[in-house]
Amino acid sequence: MDKDLLSIQQVRELMALSKGAQKKYSEFSQEKINYIVEIVAKGMSSHNEKLAKQAAEETGFGIWEDKVIKNKFASEYLYEYIKNMKTVGVINETEDILEIGVPVGVIAGIIPSTNPTSTTIYKILLALKSGNGIVVSPHPNAKNCIMETVKIMQNLAYNAGAPEGLIGVIEIPTLQGTQALMKHKDTAVILATGGEAMVKAAYSSGNPAIGVGPGNGPAFIEKSANIKLAVKRILDSKTFDNGVICASEQSIIIEEVKKVEVMKELKNQGAYFLTREQSEKLGKFILRSNGSMNPQIVGKSVENIAKLANIEIPKGTRVIISEETTVSKTNPYSREKLAPILAFYVEKNWEEACKRSIEILNNEGAGHTMCIHSEDKAIIREFGLKKPASRILVNTPGALGGVGGTTALAPAFTLGCGAVGGSSTSDNITPLNLINIRRVAWGIKELEDLKPKKTSNDIDFSNTNIENIDIENMIKKVVQDLLNR
Repeated sequence: MDKDLLSIQQVRELMALSKGAQKKYSEFSQEKINYIVEIVAKGMSSHNEKLAKQAAEETGFGIWEDKVIKNKFASEYLYEYIKNMKTVGVINETEDILEIGVPVGVIAGIIPSTNPTSTTIYKILLALKSGNGIVVSPHPNAKNCIMETVKIMQNLAYNAGAPEGLIGVIEIPTLQGTQALMKHKDTAVILATGGEAMVKAAYSSGNPAIGVGPGNGPAFIEKSANIKLAVKRILDSKTFDNGVICASEQSIIIEEVKKVEVMKELKNQGAYFLTREQSEKLGKFILRSNGSMNPQIVGKSVENIAKLANIEIPKGTRVIISEETTVSKTNPYSREKLAPILAFYVEKNWEEACKRSIEILNNEGAGHTMCIHSEDKAIIREFGLKKPASRILVNTPGALGGVGGTTALAPAFTLGCGAVGGSSTSDNITPLNLINIRRVAWGIKELEDLKPKKTSNDIDFSNTNIENIDIENMIKKVVQDLLNR
């Protein structure tokens, strides 16, 4: 039978089941929802390693040990952040306003191949905490590990008392099936994490969507920074899971005065600077002919990338770096590279570095994330005021800082890019993004209270014959009033 038709039919069945189950779930108390979320979140702990290994093996992306950390982060760390969050029923009350959390319905959870199991855990927990159902659409290249993650979470949730059918997963994932899910009349909100085309499709579906476009965050090492620590943080970030987190750094920008020191420290910590010939050879593999990122480099080790491009690199290399002077759609090093590859820009001063950061973000990744390593609060503030990014991370690794692991940002694997990035929000997405808030508001004023009040200096003409007005005295009164001020 036609695979696409089977996928579409399955979407219809899953949506019907989830809608019915969510109707029951929406009546659950906050306490009962909290209990289910706790059971599911804590129950995932014993599966983190198995799912991480399965994801790495199936996709060929990243490092399974790092994926264990991401799975743990998406369950345990996220749970600690949301466990006391009020999402249903009365969530806030003042003397004048009563706020009531209302679940939106059924969430369409689009899952990428780069962070498949952790993103699945994260989105299902968000849906459960907010009183919603969810139907998961797996990336075909990560279908098995995503379905296994959903299966485990279904069993945990249903055994804890959640209505069966609340959590669904497309077992025959196709582009047509995903499109049917996003356009379905009962889809309340789409949580889209994936490529730029997928995110655009979500926003064009006719249903509300929260999407994440590509990241392309620059990291500026300002001259006041602790160079050794800044380099450590950048390399820790870029090598974590071989760079597949979209908040990871894509380029380093430094001031001319610190060039020698920064390059020396990068080399000391395992970075290798390509020759111009090597840069050109590797550049041909970073982008495909249609201008999109080549999946052959995504989440691969530096050894595999060097072998692919037929270039030699020193043993022990952690990150490959290409010195660049231009930013454009056709310069692969100035684009997003979900791999341990970085561009390197040298600018005259921090003002020029500021301009270069904006140029890089406007080229790709506007609204996403950037980093600054500095001890100068005035410059940090200037970057926060001027950069077209939703997350300006200071003295921290980009990958883990952006998702809230090493910062006080909300823990999330869906990072809004704001209007500048074509997104509906700039938030790190939490359960509060998946509820409507109904407000009961008491009257505190009458119509008369809204009308302008007359002052002693106002002149009332309502019952005055214009012919009887003493113009001279009126002018004197106005002049005296001005003098008194």
